[in-house]
Amino acid sequence: MKHFFLVLLLVSAFCKAQENLPFAEEVSALEKKYDSLWDTSKETVVFAGSSSIRVWKNLETSFPEHQIINSGFGGSQASDLLTHINTLILRYKPKKVFLYEGDNDIASKKKTKDIIATTQEIIQLIKKQNPNTEIVLIAAKPSKARWKLKGKYKRLNKKFIKLAKMDPLLKYANVWDAMLKGRRVRSDIFVSDGLHMNSKGYELWYEVIRPFLN
Repeated sequence: MKHFFLVLLLVSAFCKAQENLPFAEEVSALEKKYDSLWDTSKETVVFAGSSSIRVWKNLETSFPEHQIINSGFGGSQASDLLTHINTLILRYKPKKVFLYEGDNDIASKKKTKDIIATTQEIIQLIKKQNPNTEIVLIAAKPSKARWKLKGKYKRLNKKFIKLAKMDPLLKYANVWDAMLKGRRVRSDIFVSDGLHMNSKGYELWYEVIRPFLN
């Protein structure tokens, strides 16, 4: 009987710990959403990352020939995606994964080397499940709200490019350049907060992302 209660206590503690993880509610909501939408018989493409992925409202309809899972969750950093990788990426056994992290990491003053190290962990776990999964690193985007941090964003993107060159199944999607006008970020592609994109911004992303899906 003592063993039974010990197991019950451990299970309860584990469930409590899971509930207290950062973004647990958001991740649980995404899991429930795709429980009813995901067709296990079809090849799947996962877009994962922070709010720039989450608020891409027409992502699925932009690529109707593919089964798209949008598992983005607002405010996330690479470490948060790593924490929830099983629920947000691995459970779908994806053929291809698009990753967008680093934006919030830089704003939170994380070092480039730490962001890259976490990104490598994410890549390794995806590759461990299926070595043939294609992974696309989406560049950390420029924005009006965080333009003062542009130097750090550019350094991170250079590291992403270097990382992508190490593996033929690892690619880099350069949304950074597409969002510039001359040497400044375009002002007409954001909503009022100057951070998140409007439909014009996502049209630019679509043109950059499209070749990686065809």
